[in-house]
Amino acid sequence: MRIEIFGSGALGSLIGAFLVKAGFEVVFVARGKQLEALKRKLIISGIVEEELDVYATDKPEDVDLVFLTVKAYDTEKAAKILKKTDFKAICSLQNGVGNEEILMKYFENVVGGVVTYGANLIEYGHVMFAGEGEIYLGDFRGNYAGKFCEVLKRAGLNAQVVNDIQKRIWVKAAVNAVINPITAICRVRNGKILEIKYLWDIAVRLAKECEIVLKAKGFQVDVVELVREVASKTAENRSSMLQDIERGKRTEIDFINGAFVKEAEKMGVQITYNDIMKKLVKGIELGMA
Repeated sequence: MRIEIFGSGALGSLIGAFLVKAGFEVVFVARGKQLEALKRKLIISGIVEEELDVYATDKPEDVDLVFLTVKAYDTEKAAKILKKTDFKAICSLQNGVGNEEILMKYFENVVGGVVTYGANLIEYGHVMFAGEGEIYLGDFRGNYAGKFCEVLKRAGLNAQVVNDIQKRIWVKAAVNAVINPITAICRVRNGKILEIKYLWDIAVRLAKECEIVLKAKGFQVDVVELVREVASKTAENRSSMLQDIERGKRTEIDFINGAFVKEAEKMGVQITYNDIMKKLVKGIELGMA
């Protein structure tokens, strides 16, 4: 079976490495310095130590299945490029809200996913496997979640099909809406949110706002406790948004806090703290430009 990883950054490269080790034919689609590095070798450190020769290209090819792991702001662009190739189904393993809805404008078989594995890019072509986790999959359109799940399990990854994937995507986004902007703005690791009183105060306010939106969508979740749990478990981690800011790159704030602000506006509710976080992070982005 031929599988494509479209967006071979930290997470995409880690999943691709597991697939290669399991004997799948894997196409790694990347660009720039990451592409150059992957053409030489893919190095995995941490929980697993591997050096793999992989097939990397900057153009997608005809395959059986596609895992999409680009940043949320590149989803539409990626979909337009992928539309020119042939494959059976696509599975989003991205951060943020709305990726699957974009993909459904272009493709018949769309699967959504939530990943809790830890992966960090140490340098181009070198990924740190930072933590074991789970991959939850669910169909948005079509019936391919089971197939993607089977592939991931064959590769030795913890994967399962769930019937509440939309809820899981929103809940993960809620946790990210609290941890990511605070750590990115204050340039701290996740655990500092629990240690520094001022940061925890902001975290609670953000979480409570997210709970309002989730409740309106029919999802009863204690976001405050979830944030406490995740920040504690990942205390030494630097959030993806912090890493983006440190590298001078655009963040996914529009698809995380921005998604909650948009949803709240539809409900006629104001969520001030999420809006402020979105604007502050956008300000940092523009200040770096």
